[in-house]
Amino acid sequence: MELGISGRTALLTGADSGIGWHTAKELLGEGARVVLTDQAEEPLHAAAQKLNAPPERCIWHPADITSIESLEALRGFVEDSFGDIDILVQSAGITGAQGQFHEISDQGWVDTLTTDLLGPVRVLQQFLPALRRGGWGRIVLLASEDAVQPYDDELPYCAAKAGILALAKGLSRSYAREGLLVNAVSPAFIHTPMTDAMMERRAAQLDVTRDEAIDSFLDEERPFMELKRRGTPEEVAAVIAFLCSDRASFVNGSNYRVDSGSVATI
Repeated sequence: MELGISGRTALLTGADSGIGWHTAKELLGEGARVVLTDQAEEPLHAAAQKLNAPPERCIWHPADITSIESLEALRGFVEDSFGDIDILVQSAGITGAQGQFHEISDQGWVDTLTTDLLGPVRVLQQFLPALRRGGWGRIVLLASEDAVQPYDDELPYCAAKAGILALAKGLSRSYAREGLLVNAVSPAFIHTPMTDAMMERRAAQLDVTRDEAIDSFLDEERPFMELKRRGTPEEVAAVIAFLCSDRASFVNGSNYRVDSGSVATI
């Protein structure tokens, strides 16, 4: 499908692996220029090299989305290298503090919300002016199935992702008439380094293999995922790429659930 974004510039956070990296690959394939950012320099450099794109099409710069100073440096780098961005895909985040509500400390809440909610806000604060200047823009914020069907052992993450949905909807009402469209994507149990780590911990706790941990997790914790498997980052990236495109010119304020047919519990 021709997405009509050749020559557009996209910034992707959380882009050294998983959904962010695969989205960068999709956008490059459609002719866009991409800027990859994530916290750690070495894996980010490796991720950019793996895309095998020339520097006039693909650049990278480490940044911490919780740090205003770090994001200011990223903005300066992007402006010096490519000018204004046209597309922002905010996928950086952490699982954060886990456990029952009474087991999670105040600092656990602060750390999770700072990264998963305030972090995206700070990214938007830095790059919204550039997105508004072009008269055409796309913002895609990564939320989660957890935003609408929270799980009792990861409430800080769930609350942050619910906030992302509210943020996306509010922004979509503010800037659509300027040509800037804002949407959210909510994956469920995707094969990423984050869920790999979750399954390694589960396997150790249950004294089983990782594959057995995944199967038991699907049966016990996600029985409503009708396809009975983890999703792939490519499947999520395809949806994100569509929302970044000219093809999605009448899609605004939506939440696309890439979740195997999960049924919300609230």
